[in-house]
Amino acid sequence: MVVTLIIAAKQFNFQGLLHTLIIWVESLGIFGPIAYIVIYNLATLLFIPGSLLTLKGGCLFGVFWGSIYVLIAAIIGATLAFVIGRYLSQNWVCQQMDKHPKFKAIDLAVAKEGWKIVLLTRLSPIFPFNLLNYAFGVTQVSLKDYILGSFGILPGTVMYVYIGSLAGNIAMINTYNQPIAPETQIWQWIMQGVGLIATVAVTIYITKIAQKALAQSVAIAEISHLEKPDSSLE
Repeated sequence: MVVTLIIAAKQFNFQGLLHTLIIWVESLGIFGPIAYIVIYNLATLLFIPGSLLTLKGGCLFGVFWGSIYVLIAAIIGATLAFVIGRYLSQNWVCQQMDKHPKFKAIDLAVAKEGWKIVLLTRLSPIFPFNLLNYAFGVTQVSLKDYILGSFGILPGTVMYVYIGSLAGNIAMINTYNQPIAPETQIWQWIMQGVGLIATVAVTIYITKIAQKALAQSVAIAEISHLEKPDSSLE
């Protein structure tokens, strides 16, 4: 069933439909965040990249509330995919994991480190977010550790939401009829630029730390796995 929906999403351009729905969210008032979260969940399950939806969240709700709504939506969507991967689509998920050898190493590491490995993979951009949601369902990680570790998406979420909020501010500035003093506009751009650079720099720094820690954890897990047969012969 899940496979059928994913194929349908690619054939019928669900990504374009979701983009239209996100624009519609803006007219829903207080019900907008709920509709946004539901749409984001659907996109997560259908392997539609969430980066554009995250950017749009910044446009619609600003940095603070946009980050909160995106985080809630992404965690719920990731949890749904995890449950589906564990109980409904194990064979298909395993086939997809065979195409990405890194996932096998992750399975060894997650058996020992639990939520820490989930956290590090969420911080690292080398693992596709949507596939990782399903993939963790067939590993040995518990649902509690999975949810806890999934909060590692926070730095990347804030960065994309912030970028989206800048686009939203630019759009609003263009619609104003009142002229803006050149000095004011320059300072606006400077403050936005400094904020964006700081956000991206922190995200890159955290990502590098995560990649290094993840590589070490995976290497240790693989070494331990290889040593087990030798120790059993003694």
